[in-house]
Amino acid sequence: MTTRSPAETRDPTAWMLADVPRTTDVNEARAFCRAVARRHYENFPVVSLLVPRRLRQDFANVYAFARWSDDLADESADPAEASSRLAAWRRGLEACFRGEAEHPVFVALAETVSRTGLAIEPFSRLLDAFDRDQRQVRYATRAELLGYCRDSANPVGEIVLALEGCRDPERVALSDAICTGLQLVNFWQDIRRDRLAGRVYVPQEDLAAHGLSDADLMAPHASGPVRELVRGLVAWADGFFVRGSPLVRSAPSSLRAAIGGFIDGGRAISAAIGKGGYDPLACRPRIGGFTKARLVAMAMLRASPFLIRPDFGGPR
Repeated sequence: MTTRSPAETRDPTAWMLADVPRTTDVNEARAFCRAVARRHYENFPVVSLLVPRRLRQDFANVYAFARWSDDLADESADPAEASSRLAAWRRGLEACFRGEAEHPVFVALAETVSRTGLAIEPFSRLLDAFDRDQRQVRYATRAELLGYCRDSANPVGEIVLALEGCRDPERVALSDAICTGLQLVNFWQDIRRDRLAGRVYVPQEDLAAHGLSDADLMAPHASGPVRELVRGLVAWADGFFVRGSPLVRSAPSSLRAAIGGFIDGGRAISAAIGKGGYDPLACRPRIGGFTKARLVAMAMLRASPFLIRPDFGGPR
């Protein structure tokens, strides 16, 4: 690997490669993406157990793109800088799909794209969502928040299905429901953290319906009305898991365990919020290691072709 020379740092997109080795070697790029996935996402090794070995590198490549994009947005000094960085990263994405990748994330991703025929559109929508976060920090209605989820979460599931050539509208719609549920429950898990960052994903209409304002989300403990608010929001998220659960039966067999694991993981976060008295302000709800292991075992068992469960994937 080689790094950029001082002359190259005058390139307005050179910051993307700052402190990142430049490479066209696919093996080095693959290793880089695996390292990004392991370093940033504590659940990635768990997810890897639920997909065939032949897909694990592709999962790492896709995740590395999403993680790097998110970091560019969150670690910038201000929204203007974040938008500028995301615009440059988008140009890198477009170069990747033209076969001109340089950043190791794009070098590895280009291999996945070439082999599976992934489209650029869902990747571009993810960048749209990160850029939207620089301009919009509150959502008036649930419908408006769902519009954000269509770009911030749903493309991930669409990409995962496309890795196995699954692009039909019916299964994509089920995937979208699951991804939206995961995004929503993550919002409710991180209400206080997001509020400290200046963002409120709880729809303003829900706050108003409970006689609350943004300020109530900064208290050290949730009041009774806040707990009732969170209870309703969690139920809303859980409804998307129920809606998308038939995908565990209809998805390509290679993805069924992972999809089941995603749903169970989302439901486990919902349960953790409930066990905490619907008070994510006092302590961020988490899933313990034992619970994660149990969920993986259940997902792998239920995806087995030797186990027939008529109610598989349905509400519990």
